[in-house]
Amino acid sequence: MDVIWRIAEDKIRESIKNGEFANLPGFGKPMELEDLSHIPEDLRIGYLMLKNAGYVSEEADLKKELLSIEDLIRCCKNESEKEKLEKKLNEKLLRLHMLMKKRKSSNSVALRDYQERINEKFR
Repeated sequence: MDVIWRIAEDKIRESIKNGEFANLPGFGKPMELEDLSHIPEDLRIGYLMLKNAGYVSEEADLKKELLSIEDLIRCCKNESEKEKLEKKLNEKLLRLHMLMKKRKSSNSVALRDYQERINEKFR
């Protein structure tokens, strides 16, 4: 296995030297690592797979933003800043509620019950 590793490393170094990686998007820039702390550890791989395939919705992004804003509000000492954050939180909640209403209803009784419980939290 060590031999394969060395061959791969040599090929990569040779490609870098020949400039074959220079035109790649993001070349020379730091990687933007995503904060996955809001996702349970056992679901992170599935989340990343869905996201990379384009299936993570605006709804998931909004939920992530809501958690961040709620954390900021809890830590905020400045009242005017807190009011701005609360306004932003309400805007995001409204947007999430509108997205949830647009969803098509499911044939699954369990999913409809779950949807109803979520909707009750926003009333």
